[in-house]
Amino acid sequence: MKEVLQKYIPEAAVSSVMELIQDNNVHLKIVNERVTRHGDYRKNIDGTHQITVNTTLNTYRFFITLIHEISHLVAFQKYGRAIKPHGKEWKFTFQQLMLPYINPSIFPQQLLPLIALHFKNPKASSDTDARLSLALKQYDPPNDKNYIFEIPAGGSFRLYNGKIFRRGNKRVKRYECVEIATGRVYLFNPNAEVEFLR
Repeated sequence: MKEVLQKYIPEAAVSSVMELIQDNNVHLKIVNERVTRHGDYRKNIDGTHQITVNTTLNTYRFFITLIHEISHLVAFQKYGRAIKPHGKEWKFTFQQLMLPYINPSIFPQQLLPLIALHFKNPKASSDTDARLSLALKQYDPPNDKNYIFEIPAGGSFRLYNGKIFRRGNKRVKRYECVEIATGRVYLFNPNAEVEFLR
């Protein structure tokens, strides 16, 4: 397992994350990309714990996702299964588990201020924190996608599922976009990745 983790998370975190995995009886599965999620946690019928994380994530996003999912397990064990999945108990647990890792031996210097800010009040997904998500994206291999904020107003784009939208105006944080086929309006985060139809 240690050799596997070394491929996916920062080297300085491998030993302590191995302990977390072993102490909590986690079966870690690294899976092909799922567009709608980076990872998930479930308790199996036999009482073991399974965490899956997408193989396509860069080192830092993989690491944050893994700790995010371990935090679900630890929070449920400590506070019971009646808590909200991303409620205050999970946020507190996630903060406590991440705190020792928010340092330059784990993350690049330019990410540290954004990660520290994010963990003052962690969200259900790091993707909803647009500034952190864009900063983490710099460590991904290049692709041919554009961000919503890069699409000109009135420009069209396609999602991974083939649906086509026209970009509208920005509300407070997100963009109103109209699905061409139905005329329905959807809100998109500025850092959503889409295919610009030129």
